[in-house]
Amino acid sequence: MFSEDDLLPLSALQHLLFCERRAALVHIERLWEENIFTAEGVHLHERVHGQSPVEARNQIRIARGLIVRSLRLGLSGKLDMVEFHQLASAPEKRPARPEGILSDGVSLTGAAGYWRPFPVEYKRGRLRREESYEVQLCAQALCLEEMLGVVVSSGAIYYREPRRRIEIAFEVSLRDETERAAKRLHILVNSGVTPSARYEKKCKSCSLIEQCLPKALSSRKIVQGYIARSIAEALKREGGV
Repeated sequence: MFSEDDLLPLSALQHLLFCERRAALVHIERLWEENIFTAEGVHLHERVHGQSPVEARNQIRIARGLIVRSLRLGLSGKLDMVEFHQLASAPEKRPARPEGILSDGVSLTGAAGYWRPFPVEYKRGRLRREESYEVQLCAQALCLEEMLGVVVSSGAIYYREPRRRIEIAFEVSLRDETERAAKRLHILVNSGVTPSARYEKKCKSCSLIEQCLPKALSSRKIVQGYIARSIAEALKREGGV
């Protein structure tokens, strides 16, 4: 179990699965740079959080901007949206798990019956399956399960451009992958060591490419040349050569 002081952001899981070096630059070295992709993402989340925090639609209750955490995984964050779907009958009691889950549904203040949480994460771009998004969403579900004592069996990723969502089932394999990612994240951050750079095609879309310098720092020989050129240019500017 982690303490409140040890909690890391849920969003860091997405950085980790995209690139461990990026996760380290953000969460160890505290670097950040916006590009068109990150700016659009921030704007989208701000629009979602700026809507009414509570809404009712037939058999669904909606909550936006919920703060959640898991002391077991050492994660916390603010969720875009959680739909609470009304159950047709009283919730089934289940044997206790390590997470303490006991029921299929929870009661809500001011609403009759029982309700099952269904987290929805908003993303920019086209409709697609993305491992890092699914792990981030599953981590949200695990936080809700721990806090509410309820089974969260599925959720959805909503994509802005097609205005459609993909429903994600939180199967055992995805839950295990999410727990492994949370452990890796804590090991990385606690190590205080930023992994070496390695250039890949996906680097082109990373907002930290200018801070990371994956091409320049991806091999020792290139690094030595890069450092030598940087020193020479600095000396010229200062009139030392």
